[in-house]
Amino acid sequence: MAKLTGFAAKMMADQYKQASINKGYAFFENGDLNLNIIGVRNDSGDASKFDDSINVIYKVDGQWVADIYPVTTEPGVSILKRPLKAVQHKGTAILVPGQYRSTYKIDWHGSSEKGHVALCQRGGKVSVWRDNNRDATPDYHGPEDEGWYGINIHKHRGSDARVNTGGSSAGCQVFQSSMDFAEFMETCEDASERYGNKFTYTLLDERDLNEGICKA
Repeated sequence: MAKLTGFAAKMMADQYKQASINKGYAFFENGDLNLNIIGVRNDSGDASKFDDSINVIYKVDGQWVADIYPVTTEPGVSILKRPLKAVQHKGTAILVPGQYRSTYKIDWHGSSEKGHVALCQRGGKVSVWRDNNRDATPDYHGPEDEGWYGINIHKHRGSDARVNTGGSSAGCQVFQSSMDFAEFMETCEDASERYGNKFTYTLLDERDLNEGICKA
């Protein structure tokens, strides 16, 4: 995890704001702890690693802060090769880049015994591609399904030293580090006290962010 403050955070906020404007998305600037939760999907197409990021950009005392966390925004390789039983006929879900306004709430993810508090898809539908060729490479194309698929933002259950994604994601946005995730959720809890229990999640492709740099 990296935390930016001062000029570096302001530059990052400007870059992500421009990338959001280019896509016609909202970027929240009014008030402290008005969170921009923005995932960036690496162009590598490698689903085996936590090589994407979730970037939380917000103000504290009127000054920009940016928290950068390593995550995966794709299903793990083992799930791509063997979709969950409930979706074997359709294929594994891959979240389509977009802005999902007020779609996430702080809630319980997973089973009562092994789950944890996370940001859960409770406020609206999301769009996914279905990858059903059962290889190790995620397919970012094809018809889109829109619905309630439990595409949550959570941590994985293994060690923080884990490098490979394995089966940690079946379409969810998954943090590599449980310590990072705890800090992220603390920020979300603080924000919910001001703005209520609803969060917008934006997913960009890496190239969208590069276009943001060019047009800023």
